[in-house]
Amino acid sequence: MSLTVHTFLPSPADSRDVVGQVLDTPERISNSAGFESWRTEVWGSEAMRSLGARFFPVLADPSRPRADLIVMPEEIPALLGECRMVREWLVEVVPQDPDEAVFARLALGILDRLANIEIAAGRALGVGGGVLIW
Repeated sequence: MSLTVHTFLPSPADSRDVVGQVLDTPERISNSAGFESWRTEVWGSEAMRSLGARFFPVLADPSRPRADLIVMPEEIPALLGECRMVREWLVEVVPQDPDEAVFARLALGILDRLANIEIAAGRALGVGGGVLIW
């Protein structure tokens, strides 16, 4: 299984659900947010937590049902800030590997998935929606 990222429109205020309509991902845009193992190895890693990340570690929180990340519309600017932080501290976030080629592939993979998350967040800003990573 893989993690995916989507833009969503919130449910009406009287609904019990937070996520209303999940929008289709545009053609030629990837919705990949990484491998399922990245919940703990990347997004919820100790390195990510030590940077003070607020959103990504939720994906590894065992106390949350399914550990999905739901970022509400008013939180999107903070999510984008967290994405910038990950880019700035990428070397700290990438799982360490003594093989430089493996390390470089992991770093590029994280940057690629981070870009997908930023695209979804940008779409969310444009439609007044949120971001869902599951």
